[in-house]
Amino acid sequence: MKAHFRKTSLAVAMSLVASAASSMSLLEAYQMALEQDSTIRASRAALESGRERLPQARSQLLPSVQANVGRNYNDLNTTSPNVLGQEATTNSTYYSFGKTVSLRQPLFNPQRYFQYEQAKDQVADAEATHQRDLQELIVRVGGAYMEALLTEDQLKLVLAQKQQYITLVDAAKKSFKAGAGIRTDIDDAQARLDMALASELEARQNRDYTHRQLEILVNQPVKNLSALNLTGLAGLPTNLPPLESWLEQAQLNSPEIQALVARVSAADKEISKAQSGHSPVLDGIVQWNDSGNENVTRLNSRFVTTSLGVQLVVPIFQGGYVSSQVRQAVADKTRMEEVLEATRRDLNLRVHKEHRGVTEGVLKVLALEQAARSAAQLVQSTTKSKLAGVRTTLDILNAEQQLAAAQRDLVQARYLYLMARLRLASLVGKSPLEAITEVAQAFES
Repeated sequence: MKAHFRKTSLAVAMSLVASAASSMSLLEAYQMALEQDSTIRASRAALESGRERLPQARSQLLPSVQANVGRNYNDLNTTSPNVLGQEATTNSTYYSFGKTVSLRQPLFNPQRYFQYEQAKDQVADAEATHQRDLQELIVRVGGAYMEALLTEDQLKLVLAQKQQYITLVDAAKKSFKAGAGIRTDIDDAQARLDMALASELEARQNRDYTHRQLEILVNQPVKNLSALNLTGLAGLPTNLPPLESWLEQAQLNSPEIQALVARVSAADKEISKAQSGHSPVLDGIVQWNDSGNENVTRLNSRFVTTSLGVQLVVPIFQGGYVSSQVRQAVADKTRMEEVLEATRRDLNLRVHKEHRGVTEGVLKVLALEQAARSAAQLVQSTTKSKLAGVRTTLDILNAEQQLAAAQRDLVQARYLYLMARLRLASLVGKSPLEAITEVAQAFES
């Protein structure tokens, strides 16, 4: 029994260690943010609220039924001349009651009809806005995830550079003691080491801050992240469709454009709704009324009435209110049309920028990979030349700094390339899950 307990405890402990050591992938971060991010949860609530506009507008075209019940106690004092011509006051008390059930059905009401049609556009606007928020989420999650990884990589580069400088400082001191070096080599190496120590502090602060950004999105602590997988990065498709295809896709599928198109359509319905303020309104009415003791002359009487009819309301003059509403609605539609056109132009510019970020990002990464290899070779050659007495410690320091700069630029270029892919997919309305899954292939699982 004790042996079984120890085995079980060991298995649980090992599973906890494995769970703690497991890394959060980009796809997992997105799925967590999809459930935990406050902006997305607010967007879902806004969508649910916006969808209720349609049943509310539909209800204005359907029958409305009302019931009224009342019972009153009446105390009546009547003063009138009697048979002798003298005023006399008599008092009467009685109860009166009334029950009414009425049904009203709009038969002709243009304002309510256009309000119903406008509600369809408002629901389409709410759905497109929510879809836009989902597209923006993949950019926010991807940005926070890659910034966290970037700061981790930058910290590793700074630590490696610091270690190189420590080695160079020790070597310069030993050479100086042996009479083969100069004091300037020690000072140069020490100055670079001091700068590396300051860069380390900044890199650690940046790493903690970017991890905190990601933790806010997923609403839980973030320990380990899946690192960039160069094989997966190289496996991403690079033969993109031409720019014109992306521009056309963006105009058709962009949630941002779809939301504005719905708002323009709703503004057009608002004009029709305002113009219908000059139109008559016709309602059908059915009413059942049961009342009794309506006044003192009808005591102990009960009346049951059923009526069926129509009611026509014709607006004649409202002080120019309707005409003002029409002018306001026309101006609002013009404003929305201009906003839509401006957004379309800006969207084309953004798609063009991100498309270049993807196509040229691949070439930039390849160029920086070659630059990093060349810089590493330069460090080796300079070190060997130093041993041969051709180069100095300062030359090695400069070569090390050039290598660090090339490696830093390479790491940053890789993440910028991946972010360009995410932003491009977001702008053209690609499925958020599909877009984030594709980019997640570039990270270790």
